[in-house]
Amino acid sequence: MNNFNRVQLCGTVKTAPQFSHENHGLHFYTFSLAIPRLSGVDDVLPILLPEPMWKVSAFDAGDTVTLQGQLRSFNNRSGEGHRLLLSVFPHSLQPGGQVPFNQIQLSGVICKPPSLRRTPLGREICDVLLAVNRRYGRADYLPCIAWGAVAQQVAACAVGERLTVEGRVQSRTYTKQTEDGAVEHTAYEVSIMRPAEEEEFLL
Repeated sequence: MNNFNRVQLCGTVKTAPQFSHENHGLHFYTFSLAIPRLSGVDDVLPILLPEPMWKVSAFDAGDTVTLQGQLRSFNNRSGEGHRLLLSVFPHSLQPGGQVPFNQIQLSGVICKPPSLRRTPLGREICDVLLAVNRRYGRADYLPCIAWGAVAQQVAACAVGERLTVEGRVQSRTYTKQTEDGAVEHTAYEVSIMRPAEEEEFLL
């Protein structure tokens, strides 16, 4: 069985890199990358960058960058917000780029029953959680969403079944009511454009 987790992004750096954490002596920095959709709305995605890659790339807020990497999930131990935190982890990053793009290819195992529902306007939508293995026995748990006919295809899948898809990484804001009033949150997920065959990603 093959596992794929391949992200390609080109967009505008929205926030300058800031220190995130240290792991095994290596410093990591985070920044936000804005990529416009066809609708004109931006997906603003969190990027987790090793310090050596940032020093070599030498970019700042307002610059355009192109990167390739993976969408990673991390356990949120703060007790606030989502249990899983998602970030794009680049394997390569270059300053510059001509055309904004946002593409992800995933192949993993469905680890929760797909949830099919309808929007208030009657459009079908399906939520599914994919487990995509990394090396060394770890896995990323990635929330995905599909619409229309693709939602019906995904909803017909079972837990433990392999699902291979192509889509984009998207950000979505929503408001949650708390004791202190309304609080705005941002969720990240994979918007599935189409199911695919594993052989397509072997090239």
